Amino acid sequence: MATAKQFSVQDLAKKSAKQLVALRNELRKELFESKLSLSLRKLNQTHLIKLARRNIARVNTALKEKSVA
Repeated sequence: MATAKQFSVQDLAKKSAKQLVALRNELRKELFESKLSLSLRKLNQTHLIKLARRNIARVNTALKEKSVA
């Protein structure tokens, strides 16, 4: 389900806006599934929720920088 990968700013800066939007949608789906698993008490790695939220914020920041530049 959830991957424990933290995205770097440099990796996100190399991606296009379309790729970033697709990645954000994927991360949002992952966050939803993690929250659902948590509510059903099936999620053992609760730190993945925090990581997903932070990755979504990183992607949003990269998208904002692309739109300004």
